[in-house]
Amino acid sequence: MNSRAYPDRLAIEPISRPAYASVSVPGSKSMTNRALVLAALASQSGPGLIHGALQCDDSEVMIESLGRLGFEITVDWHNERISVAHHSGALIPADHADLFCDNSGTTMRFLTALVAAGRGRFRLDGSPRMRERPMGDLLAALRQLGVRAESESANDCPPIVVESHGLQGGDITIRGDTSSQYLSALLMVAPLAAGPVMITVDGPLVSRPYVDMTIAQMADHGLTVEQAGNALWAIAPQAPRAAEVIVEADASAASYFFAAAAILQSTVMVGGYIPELITQQGDIRFLDLLREMGCLVRRDLVWNVVHGQPLRGIDVDMNDISDTVMTLAAVACFAKGPTTIRNVAHIRHKESDRIAALATELRKLGVKVNERPDGLTITPGPMHGAELETYNDHRMAMSLALIGLRVPGIVIKNPGCVAKTYPGFWDDLASLKN
Repeated sequence: MNSRAYPDRLAIEPISRPAYASVSVPGSKSMTNRALVLAALASQSGPGLIHGALQCDDSEVMIESLGRLGFEITVDWHNERISVAHHSGALIPADHADLFCDNSGTTMRFLTALVAAGRGRFRLDGSPRMRERPMGDLLAALRQLGVRAESESANDCPPIVVESHGLQGGDITIRGDTSSQYLSALLMVAPLAAGPVMITVDGPLVSRPYVDMTIAQMADHGLTVEQAGNALWAIAPQAPRAAEVIVEADASAASYFFAAAAILQSTVMVGGYIPELITQQGDIRFLDLLREMGCLVRRDLVWNVVHGQPLRGIDVDMNDISDTVMTLAAVACFAKGPTTIRNVAHIRHKESDRIAALATELRKLGVKVNERPDGLTITPGPMHGAELETYNDHRMAMSLALIGLRVPGIVIKNPGCVAKTYPGFWDDLASLKN
């Protein structure tokens, strides 16, 4: 079923018997959008080819924007394949464009940096929620590289206007405690600067695995990043080369089905290309948290298998894998004892204020939640059905739906918001009943 055709509300049907199911999740949104940007930057050396690409709102917004910038994008969604090319002599073919990034943080942050590496005037805007998401740290860093990058709002949020004649080299400092996307954006374009770039991260860096993912994908295009200590990156001028790359299955998407196995005390096999030990995705560590809660986990080259067992609460720092906070919160509702999630204050700046949204919706079910600035504690208890808001946040919708696998009467509002990263989610969730 096309997620864009879903009704305003979707009732989740509980599963009354243990399930034994297999699910294959689509490609990683995070890797797809990085692959698109890097292919565009390398397209002067030849066409780039991306296999396993994810079709979702975020990737479609990125593709549309790259097309507006003059890149030649050929999409074959049936075979999950995209090629990127251009035949202009300029790094970015267009010298002006208006780009609409909707609510895609990766598109907004990555393209702001990408157009700064070009020459011309570019304006980037987004949805009402995107106009509330911070950009000031990235804009300040780009100004340190000689770019005029300004917000049209008083709060350093989109709309953004970038006027550039290319990136200078130099030393820049950027905060890392709001979003790792700022650093990833800078790393991808820094090799195109006129001179060496030294990036210093001021303070803690959130979601570090996504930065490691960026550096690994840069290496696919022959780009190297030197790291000195935990907060210093050095990038010499380099010419990216076109490449043929494979996008891994989305570990964040897989977490919902790992969690379903835990909640149902069932066995769920999740397939897709997520290579053991060498995956670029930090969210695969969600499996370690399920082990800690009592589940049995097995991995091989093809399948990641979770055998649900009686669950116990845990106390965990989820800074590195914060996209799975809401998934763990759903599992925590069925554990024995409280679960405390710490060090994720930055998720208040995502598609929704995810800490406040979680606390509000779980309390509607009868769950006791203690909300803190950087996380929350969930104390399980008897639950009842309710209509749950999603705040137009795909991860809220997918995580809260998991509770409905056990608790009757759960209704998800605006279920179509999952199209942002996982258009086929509801069909895959329904397959657990088969």
